[in-house]
Amino acid sequence: MKFFLDTPNLEQIQEAQSLGIIDGVTTNPSLMAKEGITGKENILNHYIKICELVDGDVSAEVISTEYEGMIEEGEKLAALHPQIVVKVPVTKNGIKAIKYFSTKGIRTNCTLIFAPGQALLAAKAGASYVSPFVGRLDDISHDGLLLVEQIVDAFNYYGFETQVLAASLRSTLHIVRCMEIGTDVVTCPLKPILGLLDHPLTDKGLKQFLDDHNKANTL
Repeated sequence: MKFFLDTPNLEQIQEAQSLGIIDGVTTNPSLMAKEGITGKENILNHYIKICELVDGDVSAEVISTEYEGMIEEGEKLAALHPQIVVKVPVTKNGIKAIKYFSTKGIRTNCTLIFAPGQALLAAKAGASYVSPFVGRLDDISHDGLLLVEQIVDAFNYYGFETQVLAASLRSTLHIVRCMEIGTDVVTCPLKPILGLLDHPLTDKGLKQFLDDHNKANTL
C-alpha cells in the first residue's frame, strides 16, 4: 500500500520523506489556502517545489468546472513536472476531461467520489486514480470505509488498472482498515501515519530492555 501525504506543507513533506515512508503527495485548493499559498504563479511554483522533494506522484487540482477550462488548466499543470497527476472532480465535464487526458497520456486523479458508480465511470474514462472521501462520509453518518471496500472489490473483479486512493482519512484506524481492505493508496496528514508506530507494549518493552541494560552495566 502506498502512502501519500495530504498537505502542501514543505516541512511536513521533508519530514515524511526523511523517514522513507512517503510515495507521493496530494493537495487541494483548501489545503493551499490554509498554508497561505495564493496566486496562480505561486501555486504553480509550489507544485514544482513539492515535486522536487518527493519521488512519487503529486496531485494538482484544476479549478475550472467547464470542460475547456479543465483541459487548459490540466495541460498546464501536467507540463510543470513529469510527476504531476491532474486532479479532476467527478462531474460530467470532469469525466469527459479525464477521457481526453487519458488519450494524451496525462495521468489523472478523479476526486470528490462518494458513490461506487462515480468511481466506475472515472475508471472507464481512464482515470489513473479515484479518490473516495472517507472522513466526509463518516461526518454525515455514512460508512466511508465501506465505500472504499466496494470500489476495491469492483475494480479487482473487473480488472480495472485504476488505483483506489482513499482520501479524507482522519485517523490511524482508517489507515489500518484501508490496509485490510486492500486499498492501493492512502492519503492523509502526517500525524495518523506516525500513529502507526504507537503501541504501549512497544514502549513498555523498550523501557524494560533499557532498564535491564543499565542494571547489567552498573554491576
